Amino acid sequence: MTTQSDTSHQGGASPSGAEPSWGPPSSTALQEPVAPPTAAPRSGEPKQPFFHRVWRGRPEDPRWVRPAFLALLVATGLLYLYNLSASGYANSFYSAAVQAGSQSWKALFFGSLDSANAITVDKPPASLWPMALSVRIFGLNSWAILVPEVLMGVATVGVLYGALRRRFSPAAGLIAGAVLALTPVAALMFRFNNPDAMLALLMTVTIYCVVRALEDGRTKWLVWAGVAVGFAFLAKTLQAFLILPPLAVVYAVCAPVRLRKRFAQLGLSAVAMVVAGGWWVAIVELWPASSRPYIGGSQNNSFLELTFGYNGLGRINGDETGSVGGGGGGGGTGQWGETGWNRMFNSEIGSQIAWLLPAALILFVAGIVLTRKARRTDLTRSSFLAWGGALLMTAIIFSYMAGIFHQYYTVALAPYIAAVVGMGATVLWEERSKVWASLTLAGAVTATAAWGYVLLNRTPTYLPWLKWLVLIGGLVGALGLIFAARLGRQLALAAVGLSFVASVAGPTAYTLSTVNTGHTGSIVTAGPAGASMMGGRGGPGGGMRGGFPGGGNTRGQNQQGGNGTTQQGGGMGRPPTGGTGGFPGQNQQGNGNTQGQNQQGGMPGGGAMGEGGMGGGGVGGLLNGATVSSAAKKLLETNAGDYTWAAAAVGSQNSASYQLATGKPVMAIGGFNGTDPSPTLAQFEKYVTDGKIHYFISGGGMGGGMGGGNSSSTTSTSSQISSWVTANFKKVTVGSATFYDLTQPTK
Repeated sequence: MTTQSDTSHQGGASPSGAEPSWGPPSSTALQEPVAPPTAAPRSGEPKQPFFHRVWRGRPEDPRWVRPAFLALLVATGLLYLYNLSASGYANSFYSAAVQAGSQSWKALFFGSLDSANAITVDKPPASLWPMALSVRIFGLNSWAILVPEVLMGVATVGVLYGALRRRFSPAAGLIAGAVLALTPVAALMFRFNNPDAMLALLMTVTIYCVVRALEDGRTKWLVWAGVAVGFAFLAKTLQAFLILPPLAVVYAVCAPVRLRKRFAQLGLSAVAMVVAGGWWVAIVELWPASSRPYIGGSQNNSFLELTFGYNGLGRINGDETGSVGGGGGGGGTGQWGETGWNRMFNSEIGSQIAWLLPAALILFVAGIVLTRKARRTDLTRSSFLAWGGALLMTAIIFSYMAGIFHQYYTVALAPYIAAVVGMGATVLWEERSKVWASLTLAGAVTATAAWGYVLLNRTPTYLPWLKWLVLIGGLVGALGLIFAARLGRQLALAAVGLSFVASVAGPTAYTLSTVNTGHTGSIVTAGPAGASMMGGRGGPGGGMRGGFPGGGNTRGQNQQGGNGTTQQGGGMGRPPTGGTGGFPGQNQQGNGNTQGQNQQGGMPGGGAMGEGGMGGGGVGGLLNGATVSSAAKKLLETNAGDYTWAAAAVGSQNSASYQLATGKPVMAIGGFNGTDPSPTLAQFEKYVTDGKIHYFISGGGMGGGMGGGNSSSTTSTSSQISSWVTANFKKVTVGSATFYDLTQPTK
């Protein structure tokens, strides 16, 4: 830890130095100056080469700092790139939209599921844009889709390091960056094509900009924070706003400028946020509905309705029209898992994100206590409040939201936990000569070791020796931290190293397990098989731990159950080859789920694809893609250029599988769940009459089943279309798949 002789910025003192800095003498080593001065090169002095400056970093830094930071970035990139193609197309729902965007600029702008622009994904499209542009350049393959996500993960680690290194120390930044990179859910989502990777990056950028603004009250940094939040809204709508209340309060109270200016700056930031996120919304809402795709996930073809309904308040209260069912509030148990204060720690969520959450909470409180006597503008306290406030606000909302909730949402917490751990550990280390500080630091390590033992014990057959190593190593390291101020340098550093290794050993093992296997479908989890399973009632069929809706993942498990290689996703550039119908993740016989169990039947109507069930085909393809045989692929590709859509299918995952396999537009009837009222039966009949659709693919989606529909009617639009097609057109069977040739009426 670098000790600064210039303490004009220590303890949060404003740059003007009008008030004395806070803290006893031992506290002056806590931080580095906010903006260390860089001496201008003397006249005639040769300028250092660019690569030397990149490698060396700041002149005042120890020589190890910049190489260590670059090594962290490289290691993160290599870790996340390892075995990347094992996930194939990952979530085929988004991969289909990426493919469409690579073929059509209009589809790219709107986030359409197909290049003919029938319907959009149920999110705004910002997260799709980097992937679609990559596919335009490199072609459709797993690497082109997923490498942009990996780069976002590396960038998030870099931004987090920069935020903590600037105010605290290089050690704080390196600790935080390593903790983030080794968080299992981060390793999952920075290698997956859901919007959460971009959201996590932009939320980290937002807090970085707010803390920069808190340094000296410069307006531009608060405006940039607003821009980052606005763009994050275009990635995942209202989830981007969860951290706004604590950040706004922290700036309004702690910024080193007059009160009137603080509120004016917050107003400008809000304007920047609205402009950054609102331009796309305005264009979509003003664009004639007849010439743009239907807004997926909405019931009235309105992005605003989608934002405040299905993707907004519906996620909080569980009232999500068109979804597959809500959860239970106030500690209840629902189809999306148990809610309540301990949700982040339970068997569904804990192994994804909570490894260092107890330590983060302890260190957050310690940071506030340490700065309790600081002046209002103290930047150390403001930093704890900004990162810790974001952590608490997001965790509380996640814990009690009754609507759709997936384990991977918790990646949003990863940067906040890592930041608080990095700040708290280094600040308490500087104060280790005080008994309470050393005991608190030791307590955080002890809590982490004990909690790591509990999490590892939930998968008793997975590395059974590791839980004991974590527990014993953590306790020994914590004991050393208690006496660190009295130990010699080597023993003290040994205690630190042992404590860090014990703290991250569990999440590191789960992270390595995560990157070593492929992940496909709509619901994925990190870690070894069985590490995270939805409890409670499970799916509508009852008792489905790890199945629909909530826990299913396809980590290295085939469609017959057991532990093989992942089947859906097929590797780089190959179409998904997941279950063909029935309960998501099942095979045609309706057995075998994604946790390697053998369950007969599954959901009502969950037979083979195209065999009865809801919406004319059960729920095959709702959460995972469908198998596309070579014969089916050849059938759809024949004369596909003569039609706007080569085929139409109920549900987006079902249509996405065929679209990715053929490269031709496939209409997703009813959107993701098959419950959106698009197209209507009349519209579909007109498409068929005009010769725009060649085949109808039987099965997929929820249809008129759970969660259902847009009115009190028990028959959804997709069910009406399915019934009309089966009654009026020729049935074509290719292998186990059923199609209807819409150019061959039976009457």
